Amino acid sequence: MRQPDIEIYLKDADVDHKAIAAWLGQALGPCSDWQQKGQTWKCQAGNVPVTWLPKAVGKWNSLYLESDATPWDDDVACARAAFKALGVEVRCAPGSWVEEEGEENADRWIRISEDGEEEITWRTG
Repeated sequence: MRQPDIEIYLKDADVDHKAIAAWLGQALGPCSDWQQKGQTWKCQAGNVPVTWLPKAVGKWNSLYLESDATPWDDDVACARAAFKALGVEVRCAPGSWVEEEGEENADRWIRISEDGEEEITWRTG
């Protein structure tokens, strides 16, 4: 089932909003200029509103695509594509997390890196 939006976390290595824009430009369509609002950067890639929040969780940057009109069905598919395009470790939730699932499942994440793909426990709270 297609998720209504996509959110992935990229390790703060050599990736910045410019590298993200280049990748999203190829995947979604041309990116508008980035607008900075406080710590947050926003742009439009094709018809998709994009939010980039550096260091959202420690050294992890949040990439939020506010649309279901992306080439990816879910966070995991997007994370795989991001890792392939950018070569940095990516984390995402294993599926749509809803509050009713409780805190226990909130810490379940998929980690995609040069080591492959694995489920991990990541306490972000």
